[in-house]
Amino acid sequence: MIHRFRIAFCLIALATFTGCSRREQSAHASPERRVVIFTALDRIYSEPILQAFEQQTGIHVEPVYDAESAKTTGLINRLIARKDNPECDVLWNNEIVQTESLAQMGLLAAYDSPAAHRIPAQYRDPQLRWTGFAARLRVFIYNTKRFPASPPPAELSTFTDAKYHGQGAIAQPYYGTTFTHVGVLRERWGDEKLKRWLDDLADNACAIAPGNGAVRDLVASGERSFGLTDTDDANNAILEHKPIAILIPDAATGAVLIPNTVALTQNAAHPAEAKALIDYLLSPEVERKLAAMPGAQIPLGSDLKDVHTPWAKLLAEATPQPLDVKSIAAHRKELIDLLQQSKVGQ
Repeated sequence: MIHRFRIAFCLIALATFTGCSRREQSAHASPERRVVIFTALDRIYSEPILQAFEQQTGIHVEPVYDAESAKTTGLINRLIARKDNPECDVLWNNEIVQTESLAQMGLLAAYDSPAAHRIPAQYRDPQLRWTGFAARLRVFIYNTKRFPASPPPAELSTFTDAKYHGQGAIAQPYYGTTFTHVGVLRERWGDEKLKRWLDDLADNACAIAPGNGAVRDLVASGERSFGLTDTDDANNAILEHKPIAILIPDAATGAVLIPNTVALTQNAAHPAEAKALIDYLLSPEVERKLAAMPGAQIPLGSDLKDVHTPWAKLLAEATPQPLDVKSIAAHRKELIDLLQQSKVGQ
């Protein structure tokens, strides 16, 4: 009797232990809700946004940040190299041409985010492969100590004017928003005029800086008198009380407004979590946060007319012109060839 009791007890204990073990194994084996995002926006801005999403949803975010010195190419090259076995679910790019290039290469998947419909159609891919949000302006900055009475002409021709020899600065034009900017100039000017401007730029000893932040620093220090950069970099210098003022270059031809973009990668490993993150990034909440940060990025959502950034006056001076991103991306190789053939690329 006692022997049978012991056997029964052992069987019950074994069943209980086995059940617990299976439950533990099942819980351990269940896929963790996570999403991998490549982001080229400065970490100081993107990290708090991603942390807020993680806290709100419980979805673990694995961000891969890009350094300005890499000009986003590190992340883009990783996407291209791993296209058949992607390690990234979401791409948050801080410009638009490279995103469109990836779309044209078939590396981005269509996703009709319900949050995207608050963004004007001109900032959305018609094939639903990316959506723009939170934009920056390309601006002409100058050192107010170097020009205490009046600013230099806020024109692209100022960079090639012998009167201002050795005083200008632009970022390396092969990458980022500067590449988008020269792409716009190629669309408007044509190859011959753009190459002549680049050659004259080099002949006039314009500094070619590693990035837009470096352009800002050169001008803020007085090492260079003026330059081209983005509003987020310029605003940081102003908030730090650096002697910098901002104008729109060649205002008569219109401003160049370059949005961030977000996209779902083709064959993403975590599609549901990726879509949730995309929805969040395209929300009014995120555009409000990015507008309130020191970068003062410009909301694109039609529901945020109440959000005012420091750039209202600049936008009133020159309405942003349509950005033919598909054409610029489609002719990306030709533009790179032109840059390499110019004196700037030598």
